[in-house]
This record gives sequence, structure tokens and C-alpha cells, in this order.
Amino acid sequence: MINNKQQYIQKFITFKIMKKIYPFIVLIILIASCKSYNTSQIINRGNDSGLVENDTVSISGDETDYEIIIIEPGFNTWLLSTARPEGFHSQSWLEARNAVLVQAWNQRNLQPQVYDPGLYQLRIDYDTNTDYGYEVNYKLYNYFLFFQLKYKQQLSSFVPRI
Repeated sequence: MINNKQQYIQKFITFKIMKKIYPFIVLIILIASCKSYNTSQIINRGNDSGLVENDTVSISGDETDYEIIIIEPGFNTWLLSTARPEGFHSQSWLEARNAVLVQAWNQRNLQPQVYDPGLYQLRIDYDTNTDYGYEVNYKLYNYFLFFQLKYKQQLSSFVPRI
């Protein structure tokens, strides 16, 4: 009888100790099983400047002191092949659309908890009282179209279409 009681107490103590140790063992296994992934992607191994040269659109001209730089893979190709040609829309039409789209963009930029901060990384400084010229407005508007179509976003009540 004493032997049974001692075995019972020993099992009880072992059970209590294991009950406290198991969560730590599980936690250590979970931590050990986690793997950090390298999120930097190599886009062009042979030519380091290929991305910057081919996918950067820089607009500046003698007529304006303003510049817009768009670094987005595929945008330059899309602009040359899919976008409506320059002159299709008037400058005032582009300015009106850009004012609405920039405002929506900046609102999303200020709400990273609601909208993907990876998509809306930078605020766009666009003053509706400033004449940026046709080319800047044309490329900015077309970037918004490209962005909305590529990432399935809708920045305003205007449905993005070509």
C-alpha cells in the first residue's frame, strides 16, 4: 500500500512537471521550425541596370520645371503599347482626373492599416493650381490607369478602362 502511494505521488509530481514543461517544448519547436525567407527578388541577373533603364519613366522638359519619375516594372511597355496616345485627352481633362486620383491615392497612403502600404508607399505632391504641362499630366494619369488595372484597385468612382 505504501508502495502504491509512493508511485501515485511520483506520477503526480511527474505529471505536474511535464504539464509545465510541455508548453516550453512546443514553443521551442515552433520557433525552431520557423524559417526566415529572403524577400529580395533578383529580377535581372545579367544586367543590373536593366530594370532602371527599361522600367523608369522620367518626364521633364524645357517648358516646365517639374519632373515625374515612375519606377514600375512593365509601365513603360504598357504606356507605349496599350495607353491612349498623347493628345487623346485635353490637358484640362487630365488635370481634373489627376486631382481626383491623387487625392484618393494620398488618402490611402495615410491609412496603411486599411490599405496595403506596399502599394501606396509614397505621397504624391500634386497642386491643382500649378501647371505641370501636358506630358506630366498625361503620364501621371496613365500611371494611375496602369496601377488600377495591374493591382485591381479602384481609386475613384471612375472605372479604370482604356
